Amino acid sequence: MQNFIKVHKPRMMVIGIECRTSNDSNAGPKDIPLLWQKFYAENIQSKIPNKASDEVIALYCDYEGDYTQPYSCVIGCIVNSLEQIPEGMVGKVVPESTFALYHTEGDFPKNLIDTWGHIWHSDLKRTYAGDYEVYGHKFSGPSKEVDVLVAIEK
Repeated sequence: MQNFIKVHKPRMMVIGIECRTSNDSNAGPKDIPLLWQKFYAENIQSKIPNKASDEVIALYCDYEGDYTQPYSCVIGCIVNSLEQIPEGMVGKVVPESTFALYHTEGDFPKNLIDTWGHIWHSDLKRTYAGDYEVYGHKFSGPSKEVDVLVAIEK
């Protein structure tokens, strides 16, 4: 499994659509693909105001404990302001944090799922302040690149 690099990121705001789920085999593996389907079917990205970039973010936040407990998944975009949140969407703030950054590419979604499996069973000192995946321009190409950022202690 590929190692991570430690990065520090400033506070970030995200607007998108949300579901409440868990990593239970009867929850997340069903709920999250449905949320992605809705994101694309309803062209949510085009409805998000004040976008800071065109990257799509899958944010995992509002954990009830560790990765075995319920959490929220928000699919949306980084924004410059939470002043205008469209109906049916939510705004979330990810605090300034240190992150373990994993880079995945190829064989999507298998490599992404494998990366999360590695994270869940690693000895990372996670803070659960907000973890996210970044789907940038390299995701739409043949390499299917995704960055996974996991909030950790400094």
